[in-house]
Amino acid sequence: MTSLPVTMTAIAISAPGGPEVLQPVERPVPQPGPGEVLIRVAAAGVNRPDVLQRMGHYPPPPGASDLPGLEVAGTVVAVGPGGDPELLGQAMCALVAGGGYAEYCVAPIGSCLPVPKGFSMAEAAALPETLFTVWHNLFERAWVRDGETVLVHGGTSGIGTTAIGLCKLFDIQIIVTCGSAEKCDAARALGADLAIDYSTEDYVEAVKAFTGGKGVHAVLDMVGGDYLPRNLACLADDGRHVTIAFQRGMKVELNIAEVMLRRLTLTGSTLRARDVDFKAALADEIHRTVWPRLIEGAWKPAMDQSFPLAEAAAAHARMQAGEHVGKIVLLV
Repeated sequence: MTSLPVTMTAIAISAPGGPEVLQPVERPVPQPGPGEVLIRVAAAGVNRPDVLQRMGHYPPPPGASDLPGLEVAGTVVAVGPGGDPELLGQAMCALVAGGGYAEYCVAPIGSCLPVPKGFSMAEAAALPETLFTVWHNLFERAWVRDGETVLVHGGTSGIGTTAIGLCKLFDIQIIVTCGSAEKCDAARALGADLAIDYSTEDYVEAVKAFTGGKGVHAVLDMVGGDYLPRNLACLADDGRHVTIAFQRGMKVELNIAEVMLRRLTLTGSTLRARDVDFKAALADEIHRTVWPRLIEGAWKPAMDQSFPLAEAAAAHARMQAGEHVGKIVLLV
């Protein structure tokens, strides 16, 4: 293998603030520890948690890199002590707790997955964060199964487009909400069974009409706040509600009698702070259940725009503008 450089270019957060605080810096190339590999990054996904971290609202967990970036794709160029040398040279995508906006990134071996055949590095980098999040929350925590119907907010976001793709793979009917007619058209083109323009329609009434008054089996929500009681109104009896973010606030008034009488399940999770063993087990399940479908060409992530690493600020500005459909990626 070619010897590695001592330093690399990375994108750091100079201070909490707008996209302009993302600044190129020179950092030492990180060294992988036991159970880790070093990836020469070809592409890194941009996600809303990166935006929150940049604004000072989502600090990295203890021990994680202070650099933003939760998913990468590239080539393994070093392994930690005791690691398998056969990993060297392999094309991998990886879920990381930080550090993705850089030329090199350390990743736990257990959170690495091989780049699926037929995928570009940009497409592979668009997989881990949203795929792990949607799989865990919709399929494990809400235990949706074929033949059921789900409601997912933010239908053209990375989470929303990934949820549409996974639901289509596993014969689950999916309803999404979007903020414009154009975004609803985009969501339907990706496979959504119903796309509701929340700026002009009452999504609760639209869900009830579509389901014949029965409601959906599960809701995946990243809005929170006043959406929660409305989401519960969309649920069928014995329905499951999973919260993964709270863009409209973390506090809500809830009629607990409704939860009891209708046997509703309310749960939620965050992924970044979970330990490496949990993420490795999740990666293994996704590798066994989803990866074969990716390799056979059954689904690829919806791609929005790619930006050079040095233009991370422009990538964040696009995400905050809310005009994107699918994943935004940085190319290294």
